[in-house]
Amino acid sequence: MPTYQPLANSSFLDFTGYRTTNATTVAQAYGFSDGVTWTPSASAPGINIALVLPRANDPTALLSENWGQRELGLQQLYSSGTLWSTYGATTADYSTVLSGVSTLGYGADLLTPNNSNYIASQASRTVWVSITSQAEFQALFNQTLMYSPSAQLYYWDASGPGTTNQLSLPAGWNVTGLWLDTSTPKPPPSPLSSNTVTLAQGVQSVGNSTLSPTTLSYSPTVLGPQNIAALYNFPLNGLNVQTGNVGLIEPGIGSALPNDQAGASFQSSLDNFLSGNLGLNGTGTVYTQGVNGQAYGNGGGGERSLDVGVVSAVNPGSNISLYNGSGNSAATGLAQSSVFTATQSAIWDPTPNRANVTSDSFGAGPHPAPGSPFYSAVWQLSIDAALLNQTSFIALGDGGSGGETGNGLTNVRFNATQPWNVMVGGTSLSTVSAAQNDPSLGSLFAPALAGNLQAIWQLVSAGLTVLPADAAAGGYFTEAVWNTYYVSGNQITSLPGGPFLASYLVNSAGAGGVDVTQPAPLYQTEYGLNPTTSDGYPPTTGRGVPDVSADAGGNLNYRVPSGNMLAASQSGGTSAASPLWASLAVQLNAIFNDQGLPNLGYMNDLLYTASAVDPASFNDVQLGNNISSFILGGSYTTINNSGKGVSVGPTGFGYSATPGYDLTTGLGSPNGLVLARTMTALAQAQMFFANEPSVVTQTASGAWQSGARESLLVQITLPAGSANVSLTAGAKSLKMTSGASGQYAWTSRFAGQVEQSYFDDDLVRLFDQQSQGALGQLDVGADDPLSIFMNGASAGGVAPLLTSAAGFADFQTSAGDVRLALPVAIAETADGLNNQQAILRVRGGGVDNVSVAFYRVDDLTGDIGTFHPGDAGYAAAAASRFYQLGSGGNWLAGPGDGNYEQAMLEHVNAGDIIAMEFTNNTHGNTFWAFAQANEQVGGQNVGHLWNYAMNAWGWEDTFGGGDRDFNDLVVQFDFTSNSGHGWIK
Repeated sequence: MPTYQPLANSSFLDFTGYRTTNATTVAQAYGFSDGVTWTPSASAPGINIALVLPRANDPTALLSENWGQRELGLQQLYSSGTLWSTYGATTADYSTVLSGVSTLGYGADLLTPNNSNYIASQASRTVWVSITSQAEFQALFNQTLMYSPSAQLYYWDASGPGTTNQLSLPAGWNVTGLWLDTSTPKPPPSPLSSNTVTLAQGVQSVGNSTLSPTTLSYSPTVLGPQNIAALYNFPLNGLNVQTGNVGLIEPGIGSALPNDQAGASFQSSLDNFLSGNLGLNGTGTVYTQGVNGQAYGNGGGGERSLDVGVVSAVNPGSNISLYNGSGNSAATGLAQSSVFTATQSAIWDPTPNRANVTSDSFGAGPHPAPGSPFYSAVWQLSIDAALLNQTSFIALGDGGSGGETGNGLTNVRFNATQPWNVMVGGTSLSTVSAAQNDPSLGSLFAPALAGNLQAIWQLVSAGLTVLPADAAAGGYFTEAVWNTYYVSGNQITSLPGGPFLASYLVNSAGAGGVDVTQPAPLYQTEYGLNPTTSDGYPPTTGRGVPDVSADAGGNLNYRVPSGNMLAASQSGGTSAASPLWASLAVQLNAIFNDQGLPNLGYMNDLLYTASAVDPASFNDVQLGNNISSFILGGSYTTINNSGKGVSVGPTGFGYSATPGYDLTTGLGSPNGLVLARTMTALAQAQMFFANEPSVVTQTASGAWQSGARESLLVQITLPAGSANVSLTAGAKSLKMTSGASGQYAWTSRFAGQVEQSYFDDDLVRLFDQQSQGALGQLDVGADDPLSIFMNGASAGGVAPLLTSAAGFADFQTSAGDVRLALPVAIAETADGLNNQQAILRVRGGGVDNVSVAFYRVDDLTGDIGTFHPGDAGYAAAAASRFYQLGSGGNWLAGPGDGNYEQAMLEHVNAGDIIAMEFTNNTHGNTFWAFAQANEQVGGQNVGHLWNYAMNAWGWEDTFGGGDRDFNDLVVQFDFTSNSGHGWIK
């Protein structure tokens, strides 16, 4: 008889009920009284369990590197063949468990890829065991397996003096993770809050209630996924470009169809849908893992068809891999196709069909407790994906802030929110036509149509690119949080005439909130976030979710195949938003690969950095809320999935959209083209130019210092009043007084938007001539201690560790902001190559006619030999260093009048430090301009977005008397490789 060691936090409720129930026994938690010692039967034949071993080495240091350095580290492990000897299980641990299971003497079966659909190997650190008798379970865990026929639930729950609810394993096995391949749900919730509120009548959130002009009933727009991708400006949308496989987590259903369980006709059905309903000719093929375990009767047909419909429509030339996991049929024994096994199959697929991007729209039921072996198993599984350079998108859920869990708290999916997964939230995207017919948007739509600057400014931040009065009916207007809750009397329901049920217990709103089982990841804290729950139930901080969002319903639904693939249907949810993001990611992978970059893999930090460096990469959703926290029992009635009324008491806890990151839509929805340019720029910089200096660095004590000998441009942004600002750098100091910025002075986001050719000239002119705060400049030495004060208050950094490598750093007080920026750009070319071309994107302002030339300088202060900017002879020295334009000559004439222009800069070498010289053609003056400059990175025409000049603040225009900032010319670089990388236009 072996000696057993208890597994900490391994009770059954540690597996299923964290932050859900306050019951102390399983019977109390699930509400049954028929639990008995399990004996095998036709209805309860047994259970398969994964034993997960620790890694030989901890990958935390590698995964904490920035994206580029992490990719370089992974490439070394791949090329040396040492990835899994480093981060898999040790041979000793794996052999101990294998031999231990086989010598227990009770016939426990090992499940391997040779006799099942399970993933089991030393690299995956997983041993799957099939439990077919009580003796086997007791021999393995020193515990009794129980079963409740009414709840159809396997569990363990000892009682009596001296007993324990924990599992144990034989001494020396060193198992750290467990998972049960079951469909076990979390228990019914306990009331963990006593707060209740009265709900306002009618729609509960703006932007989700477009009405038919004739019937005045709810009438959402329905578009093909490719049309929705076009609204998000996907960079390869509509182009005949082959992108990589998308892996879809489809446990139990796979490609199964009615009367066709093997899915033999699935491909033809999909092709017929694409051509007949969307006018697309799909060339991608569908591969299914675990076909022998799939069955249409397992459920999930509608979910599967939604996933496939989105991916195939956005990228009809891409292949799709469906992951069924362990399977759930007579052919697969005790297997139950849990999400865990499907995810493991997608990560460890040994075939050429393995996908580099996956999407999971299936919610796994249990809520494992932190510190439990069950929590560890799913946590480590997501690390496997990161180490294999697989990007994992997961639908955050459709139950609003309450997560369809009536415990009175805000809830998220604790079993899926690991920091290496991209969690996707939901929005309601309104076209111009939908917004016009949505009464809840009336206070925004009418003023915008009439030219109200405040309304239009908000809409532009959310992604509007055309003056509302000129926008097409089907064009993008704005987005709100997806939330279709509607209150009529004491009923929480949906708008009359809606195509879907809506309630606190039925998919109705985008989830979002805080995962309190883990701290906020580094990419969130460096972004300046401290995600905090709104329900007051300890603990209160943790990882904020979602990370990103996209349309999920409300005013815009998706046209996708029906569950049986025989007709078109409309659908949505974060289950649509997740595969939409996966479809964008494979386009980004194609662009990355075209520039000699690896696949995205785990790239959450790259997303947050892109948002900080160029906010135009995301549409900033600022409307709506996801409030839906509730307790069971109360004065309101809502329905469950069976249509039965349930009494609930709203507690009012939840989250609202705000400018910037929020707990309803994360960073926002994508501007695909801008995001592609920004992310490739960052990726090239991190991989090939990692040693270049940052604008500021931070010491171990948290103090700030200059990153190099450099010239710092200082820009003040002040919403109101005036401020005195002092900047001290070592022995040097700068004192400035600034008045308020214009209400609609250009921001980084707006500058990034206008540098796209599709942005409306009228919008540029509409917001021209808005004054910025004061400008200054200070030359500093390397590692000079920095301190910034505004009106006597010390300014704290706003994501400076994310943006400093891109050429600027922001510091903030309650009164306003101070930006430090380099006046030069650094040519970080694709693959670090020389003799490259740089794409110049130029947007003119609405007043002056300005020309610009570019020249090479020697350092970050702008010196040329012995000349410093402003010295006599500097202009001549600069002219001798002018770059040539592709069209000939050195001077690029600004297009003026809000117009856009694109040109080419020739013969750019990696590491060139580039400055700009402006000529004002009206006044005949030439000057070395103040200019916010970000480091430049190599790429293709879809490659890189950097607002080189006047990004957030313009240059100070002193012509004609006054100090006004006219934003007369905004310039953007893309440094492109002409040495073999193809062009994707």
